Amino acid sequence: MAAGALTSRGKMAAGGLLCLAAALGPVLAAPRYRPDWASLDARPLPAWFDQAKVGVFVHWGVFSVPAWGSEWFWWHWQGEHRPDYKRFVQRRYPPDTTYADFAPHFTAHDFQPRKWAQLFQRAGARYVVLTTKHHEGFTNWGSPVSWNWNSVDTGPHRDLVGELGEALRESNIRYGLYHSLLEWFNPLYLADKESGFKTQNFVLKKTMPELYDLVLKYKPDLIWSDGDWEAPESYWNSTSFLAWLYNDSPVKDTVVVNDRWCNNCSCHHGGYYNCADKYKPGTLPTHKWEMCSSIDKLSWGYRSNMNIAELMDEASIIEELVQTVSFGGNYLLNVGPTKEGVIVPIFQERLLALGTWLDTNGEAIYESKPWRVQMENSTDTVWYTSKGPIVYAIFLIWPRDNVLELSSPIPSPATQVTMLGFAGTLKWQKSPGEGLLITLPYMLPSPLPPQSGWTVKLEGVK
Repeated sequence: MAAGALTSRGKMAAGGLLCLAAALGPVLAAPRYRPDWASLDARPLPAWFDQAKVGVFVHWGVFSVPAWGSEWFWWHWQGEHRPDYKRFVQRRYPPDTTYADFAPHFTAHDFQPRKWAQLFQRAGARYVVLTTKHHEGFTNWGSPVSWNWNSVDTGPHRDLVGELGEALRESNIRYGLYHSLLEWFNPLYLADKESGFKTQNFVLKKTMPELYDLVLKYKPDLIWSDGDWEAPESYWNSTSFLAWLYNDSPVKDTVVVNDRWCNNCSCHHGGYYNCADKYKPGTLPTHKWEMCSSIDKLSWGYRSNMNIAELMDEASIIEELVQTVSFGGNYLLNVGPTKEGVIVPIFQERLLALGTWLDTNGEAIYESKPWRVQMENSTDTVWYTSKGPIVYAIFLIWPRDNVLELSSPIPSPATQVTMLGFAGTLKWQKSPGEGLLITLPYMLPSPLPPQSGWTVKLEGVK
């Protein structure tokens, strides 16, 4: 048959395909989002985020050089002029030291991104969020609009954002980028602030070019916005950026964002909600949320003078994770590396303990959904998650008589009870009141010594 010629049957088939395409057109075409909250808030959250449940947060920057107080070091020292910070600098550094003088000491000499990725994988993290730029304005990549105040021009002379991203993707871990909208001492920002945020020089010349650059260069799975609280959306142009992100960016179908995009956005607008740092809702929220927490209870950045009493222990971490996931949230646990790029052994130990717990109990965490009841009779020692008809009861304290009493699940003759990490089924009987009594194994499940938190899997309950 000559090229271009079609049989009548071929013409009919082609015509049919065209009709089908025309009919499906509106369905297949993704909706265009408008730069307003009504439209942007209606975007469905990409499914991977709710399934992931567990992430690691990394606060790393020039604040890792003084490594004292917290990552807000510059603000406490030069913004609030706190005497303790002034004394610290006077005792440790030469006279006339400025914050910019710290940058060359941010060396990242020992930063091995693949080792970090392996650690985070062993910790059970399904996503990792790195500070690309905190409120100090220093960028951990070669930002084209942050001349000499970025990790390629000074300090490490490395693209930290790019290197970690490459290593995480090799380990099949999703990559999130934290980005602060404001910069405490940027002259452009201070001038805009002085105008009552009527001018937008900082947004147009600094913050927005950097956000677009981060998305186009690194194609993140998540953007964790911060530094939003001083100015309204009309100043930040957040809705225009998000409309581009959802409509035309290279990550439009997969990217997830949080809620810190303007001074009244938190807990109201954006993708999922963070609400506040270390947020605990207390009841089941209707909107997807994330709790960010830090192993060092006093700081997000590394502190060289932290002590063991100021750190979360394994039991506290697991308790926070379990409560968060039972209430439908994700858990983002923070570590602050040193200026050399070391995640100190105590942080590694905590992450690995979490990973070991998840190796056994992860079935009740990853891809789970909240059950009809989140906790047992308002106690905070037994928490529930579910997957379809399967219910998981996670108990944080081992009962003294080895009998676990659950009043919320309604058993049936077909009910079967097993324990994650333990072979065989467990004996149970109907409770005199409501629910069931489960006889736990006399041998504590491995690994020994006793861990924090165990999971019974309930099949055939309502």
